Amino acid sequence: MPFLLVMIVVVIAIVRISQYHWRQGGTLIGAAMVLAAALRAILPSDRAGLIAVRGRAVDTLLYGGLGLVIVFIALSIEGGPLDT
Repeated sequence: MPFLLVMIVVVIAIVRISQYHWRQGGTLIGAAMVLAAALRAILPSDRAGLIAVRGRAVDTLLYGGLGLVIVFIALSIEGGPLDT
């Protein structure tokens, strides 16, 4: 279930990117990674499903860090609409 929730956000992001709203899509992909980090941090390993790849601390740190970097890059690059 956690993996499905994260993948739903990723699918929405891909739809937004395919509609030429790449900044919104990129932000949503980063948000999906942060969501995966939060779910990995609060769920026990046997309930985390496919988002449990390594140890809890490593997964949380890598998912969260990568998600925040993706959000930062998507919001800081100029030249694309964010809310249109």
